[in-house]
Amino acid sequence: MKSLKVVFLGTPEFAKTSLEAIHQSNHEVVGVITVADKASGRGQKISQSPVKVYASENNIPVFQPEKLRNPEFLEELRKLDADVFVVVAFRMMPKVLFEMPKMGTFNLHASLLPDYRGAAPINYAVINGEEKTGATTFFINEKIDEGNILLQEELDILPDENAGSLHDRLMVMGSKLVVKTLDGLAENSITERPQPQVEHPKNAYKIFKEDTRIDWKAPSKTVHRFILGMSPYPAAFTTLKIGAEEKGLKIFAGKFEITNHGKTSGTLDISKNEFKIYTQDGVYFPQELQLEGKKRMTVKDLLNGFRNFDEIELSV
Repeated sequence: MKSLKVVFLGTPEFAKTSLEAIHQSNHEVVGVITVADKASGRGQKISQSPVKVYASENNIPVFQPEKLRNPEFLEELRKLDADVFVVVAFRMMPKVLFEMPKMGTFNLHASLLPDYRGAAPINYAVINGEEKTGATTFFINEKIDEGNILLQEELDILPDENAGSLHDRLMVMGSKLVVKTLDGLAENSITERPQPQVEHPKNAYKIFKEDTRIDWKAPSKTVHRFILGMSPYPAAFTTLKIGAEEKGLKIFAGKFEITNHGKTSGTLDISKNEFKIYTQDGVYFPQELQLEGKKRMTVKDLLNGFRNFDEIELSV
């Protein structure tokens, strides 16, 4: 099989797994483009992206341009004479960049396009209660996540699976699909096809802080899916009122019961042995939580940290 010269663009762990798969395949990674190193954490230590760490460990040239249109950077990139660019979890690319390689630039997206275009396809697939999702490789064009499809593969979403678990399974599956796509392009055996025209495709917009607040007026199953879809990141939250003080409470996991309770949605029942929140049609029992300023813990450990339960309520 013909070996392709690949430039890889990506940043997080999800991307690193694909880079590793390409590097271990028949194809040659001639360069990697990733974000600039940045200071993070309390000590403001300089951290490198997982993609950069892997590339550096394997002696692959790394580029970290602040601006993707920088003429010097583009000239260096042209010298690599890559056949194809592969993009996994990177930023928006200018046309001058994605049109550079002979075969074009393709992206790995963690959904079955055209559904769940956008920044958070894994989260929304869980939140919306989908039974299956998948991964798509497609040629990049000037419209976000709308280019011609190369390959797609489906993956079942497991019962009560959270976004973190699904992310990890899609990461592995997607890395194999990337190599399969490169093999197909090398052999000229893939026929690209336009994305189906869907009147109302499901969207996966970027998630902001306020989007992660739990709506206790919703049905129990909706609340449960929402918490799973936000877990472990960015994490669904509610606000706990402890006396006069309000603190954010992230909820990562729990279970629910459908029951006719006659209580106001968002009412909290809390004691040394119990933590339950009433929803529209039942009760939700948080099991893993994180109170603002504390570490993640079980509900039992959280309850052990309180002394006066009478002064605790939900601020909805």
